[in-house]
Amino acid sequence: MKRMGMIFRAKANKALDRAEDPRETLDYSYQKQLELLQKVRRGVADVATSRKRLELQLNQLQSQSTKLEDQGRKALALGREDLAREALSRRAALQQQVTDLETQHATLQGEEEKLTLAAQRLQAKVDAFRTKKETIKATYTAAQAQTRIGEAFSGISEEMGDVGLAIQRAEDKTAQLQARAGAIDELLASGALEDPSGMHKDDLQAELDRLSGGTDVELELQRMKAELAGGTSQAIGTGGGSSAGQQALEGGTSQQQSQQQPQDTPRFDKQ
Repeated sequence: MKRMGMIFRAKANKALDRAEDPRETLDYSYQKQLELLQKVRRGVADVATSRKRLELQLNQLQSQSTKLEDQGRKALALGREDLAREALSRRAALQQQVTDLETQHATLQGEEEKLTLAAQRLQAKVDAFRTKKETIKATYTAAQAQTRIGEAFSGISEEMGDVGLAIQRAEDKTAQLQARAGAIDELLASGALEDPSGMHKDDLQAELDRLSGGTDVELELQRMKAELAGGTSQAIGTGGGSSAGQQALEGGTSQQQSQQQPQDTPRFDKQ
């Protein structure tokens, strides 16, 4: 149970540390200090109010004491010693109350001075804490921004890491497709794979097709020569042609053969 409790506290502490923002903590502390300062000021105001009420009571009692003294003098002047004695007795009781109130007034005045001094000191501390708080917040924000920029440049941030992995996967897939396409082209060229469409031909097949095409041209040329030679012999046997026409025909045939021979002769390209 102790181990489980320790693990739980460690996990909770780590979670709280990860969720804690120093700027928010400083703002909360400053808010609490302002509330405390407000309470001190309210206390000073309450003490000052009580002191003022005592001062009003003192003024009233002093006025009554002065009035009783005047009444006693008048009664004594009129020969009423009993009334004068009663007035002086009452005045003595009021003087005792005045003395007590003056003592309380002095105590409240001392408390008011202490609270006022404490409020001033607390106000100075709150102002200093506010300045320090803003400085720490600005420094923390700058350090956080600098850290994020550094992580972005180095590629170790979470966002840039995801982008880098996506780029790496795209490059790997592209290289794999290029390698596969090259391998298929090599297999088709070597004849290991057949092209169902019949469009792809390797170098050997292309050379054989070119040689076959040249042979067909030669055979067609020989056939035409044979037809021309047969027609000429028939014209001579019937006597309808002249030797000059035959020579011209043979000359034209020879010239045509000499012009076509270089074009139809197949050439083997060096591979």
